[in-house]
Amino acid sequence: MTCLKRAVPAGLLALALLGCAAPPTPATYAQQTPQLDLQQYFNGTLDAHGMFQDRAGKVVKRFTVVMVCHWDGDVGTLDEDFHYADGTREKRVWTLRKTAPGRFVGTAPDVIGEAVGEVAGNALRWKYVLALPVDGTVYHVNFDDWMFLIDEQVMLNRASMSKFGFDLGAVTLSFRKRHKDGQ
Repeated sequence: MTCLKRAVPAGLLALALLGCAAPPTPATYAQQTPQLDLQQYFNGTLDAHGMFQDRAGKVVKRFTVVMVCHWDGDVGTLDEDFHYADGTREKRVWTLRKTAPGRFVGTAPDVIGEAVGEVAGNALRWKYVLALPVDGTVYHVNFDDWMFLIDEQVMLNRASMSKFGFDLGAVTLSFRKRHKDGQ
């Protein structure tokens, strides 16, 4: 019984400390390698595979994306062609602009205002509001979008979606950069 009396307060203390932990920022990953060079990685053609899961974890949509990317100085264009499992298609063209070392802003026709991005180490965090059409109504949805460079070809992405502070679900993607020969 004495051990149990000591274990319960220790367990509660551990839970309390975990609850107080600050969420990660890009700086959390500043020492992680490989270092992400956004202008280098998003240059050329990339293939992506992804899914959207609702807040209960159910997979609602599956898709592939072909991205053709190029930069002219500090301005980049990411031309994305989405192909959904249900046969629908979508196109989004991002314009990215480097504003300072490790800092970017992005625009696209369905992004409200500007996306704000920060790179540190192997991580990129984008925060933006997307005009998302659902059943004939357009909702403005907050995206907290994290990308992590795994190696020179592969990047993993998880974007949390919310509205009025309520979790709506998440998008998960894997990117693979094509070799210069198209493979």
